[in-house]
Amino acid sequence: MAAPALVALAHGSRDPRSAQTITALVGEVRAMRPDLRIEPAFLELSRPSFQKVVDRLVKAGHDEIVVVPLLLTEAYHAKVDVPGAIAEAAARHEGLQIRATSILGLEPCFLEVLDVRLREALKNSRVRELDALVLAAAGSSDPLANQAVARLARLWGSHHKLPVTAAFASSAPPATGEAVRLFRAEGRRHIAVASLFLAPGFLPDRAAELALEAGAVAVSAPLGAHPELARTMLARYAVGAVELVPV
Repeated sequence: MAAPALVALAHGSRDPRSAQTITALVGEVRAMRPDLRIEPAFLELSRPSFQKVVDRLVKAGHDEIVVVPLLLTEAYHAKVDVPGAIAEAAARHEGLQIRATSILGLEPCFLEVLDVRLREALKNSRVRELDALVLAAAGSSDPLANQAVARLARLWGSHHKLPVTAAFASSAPPATGEAVRLFRAEGRRHIAVASLFLAPGFLPDRAAELALEAGAVAVSAPLGAHPELARTMLARYAVGAVELVPV
């Protein structure tokens, strides 16, 4: 019996770099599990759409699908959009067993990815020691989602023994530029910003622009297609696949 198919479900963006990054991340997962049928899909703005991917998998004979939402926080998309998409797919395909796992989330191991991306950003810089760090995320109207980012920022700061603050590209203060300026007002000059975004797009670009204007010495690229994220996706899939088995 074939294992359930895995659908990596991202939000989607008008920026083509976003879909390219998600496709590359799915490629990392496929390299780790070549035995699985693994497909990228998007809730909106990018192709292929989630419903079309489900249709294609059902047509190919898959009657069990595990959906891993590629979201970093439990905000609106995780609480409303993903369950709605799952319910629509189940209603359209009688007999289809489809389940969404918990979101990708903010795993402590992602701090290693942040460090990799930040070292890449600092490679051509003359700065050898940093005074402070800013963790830039999308931001949400849901305060619990923002608090999760702030907790990860504190953990990251404790690893580096540096002051760290979380900043947000939308919906919540402070913005990245404001966070950098506050550190500079304390006399800190070597401030680096890590991008807690899954893929490139308007929000990470804007966060980077504001940070550099305010005097940040470097801004890292988003997390992107890194093996740690791929392993986390497979861990979510493994739990979802077990939950599909009838008791």
